[in-house]
Amino acid sequence: MSSILETRLPLAKGGEKVDAETFNRLIRVLELNLGRVELDRSPHFNANEISELQFATGAIIFNTTNSIHQAFDGTAFRDLYSHQTYPTGLGITTTLGAVTVTIS
Repeated sequence: MSSILETRLPLAKGGEKVDAETFNRLIRVLELNLGRVELDRSPHFNANEISELQFATGAIIFNTTNSIHQAFDGTAFRDLYSHQTYPTGLGITTTLGAVTVTIS
């Protein structure tokens, strides 16, 4: 059984509202405890999963079907960059013509 990390966050008392900073800190602690945060990896989804799930506006994912990072604008996912194709194995052929060298 896993243990919950101790926090120093204040406890809300009856009738008090929790400010946004405290709420966000608490969510961060919960994410850490649940092992749901991977700061070096964005969530990966394929096209079928994307069409079946609901996403919050601003969500950033990696689309495994298209192999690209995308952001959800509230209506559709938008590519965050365009793929670059880098040519390989290129060669060049050229002719210079006649060269005359005169030494005096």
